Amino acid sequence: MSQIFHHSSNAIARITIYGAVFIIGFAGWAGYQLDLSHYATRQDIPREQPVPFSHAHHVGGIGIDCRYCHSTVEDSSFANIPPVKTCMNCHSQIWRTSPTLEPVRAAFRTNTSIRWVRVYDLPDFVYFNHSIHVAKGVGCETCHGRIDKMPLTSQFPNLRMEWCLGCHRNPEKAVRPREFITTMGYQPAGDQEEIGRRLVAEYRIQSPRVLTSCSTCHR
Repeated sequence: MSQIFHHSSNAIARITIYGAVFIIGFAGWAGYQLDLSHYATRQDIPREQPVPFSHAHHVGGIGIDCRYCHSTVEDSSFANIPPVKTCMNCHSQIWRTSPTLEPVRAAFRTNTSIRWVRVYDLPDFVYFNHSIHVAKGVGCETCHGRIDKMPLTSQFPNLRMEWCLGCHRNPEKAVRPREFITTMGYQPAGDQEEIGRRLVAEYRIQSPRVLTSCSTCHR
């Protein structure tokens, strides 16, 4: 009986199998890298807004405290977007005819809200409470970066679960005295981990076992 397959078929089969393994592995690696990319996470990408609000000007330039606009961060799970009335507290006196601020004035006249584009948008299955983080000494800068240097607001971390777990496993590396919660460019007065361990005990921060429990963030 004559040979059905050419004698080179074995070599071709081996090359094909090995090549498929490498291609599948490369595809998996490429997919993982894409998932980490700024394109997927939206990290460091400024968002266009109806009004080009500059934190660099308002926070870094004239020194407005974060809590003046985001007034609920100490008491609520949600960091409120300030109503236009807050904007008009100043802008009824300054920049009153600026074309850039016309959407703010129009919203105030018509008692409507500006449709801001949300920058930090966690999935519905993630529970995050602003007030508990503020109460436990986690500064604005820890999660929002140097917001005082952002002409347009962008997302500072990648917001992947591993980023959150980094703090939950080692809270002493992140916490600061409550009086410095809104301080930008905060520098600890000594060794951060030593200060952090003291604050973890003083603020009664839960153990890493509890902080990394699934039910802490997924409810």
